[in-house]
Amino acid sequence: MDKREKILTAAIAIFNKKGIEKTTVSDIVREAGIGQGTFYLYFSSKMALMPAIAEVLVEKMHVELKSRVKASELDKQLAETIDVMFSFTEEYRDLTKLMYSGLTQTEHIKDWETIYGPVYQWMEDLLSTHQQSGALRHDLNPTYSAKILIGMIEAAAEQNYLFNDQDPSLISDYREELQRFVTYAIGRR
Repeated sequence: MDKREKILTAAIAIFNKKGIEKTTVSDIVREAGIGQGTFYLYFSSKMALMPAIAEVLVEKMHVELKSRVKASELDKQLAETIDVMFSFTEEYRDLTKLMYSGLTQTEHIKDWETIYGPVYQWMEDLLSTHQQSGALRHDLNPTYSAKILIGMIEAAAEQNYLFNDQDPSLISDYREELQRFVTYAIGRR
């Protein structure tokens, strides 16, 4: 593990334990086992860690989507995408909360679209493929629709895992309704 990764790993652990406000750079470097000067070679402040933490989280999500969405039919791909994003949000709920709270406290919130670029592109490619085959309406804009879909699916997952302690049976119903909604919204033929 390189020093940047050590810093990120340590920061995530300390932020989860103490919260962002109470965490100091000294806490992070102590946890990482590096000198304070080394920290500043990579990051200007503890808040400058937030985009890097978001990148780590989004890259993990992107890898999961690429490896677990395997069906060839659009309906099944949408169901698999929803499953991945719900499972991911449940598994990384603390890190997701940390990422959101950290990004919204900094000027780095503007980096959100760039950080999510690979996931948006993945969805855009999926939609474009189905549009070209005639499975989606011809006037669908894959670029905009990809961002809307990812945002909607992620928001639905967060409603269930971050903002509520939802009954698992209700989450299943919610996912099914989300899939129906998404399928009709994109104009599946």
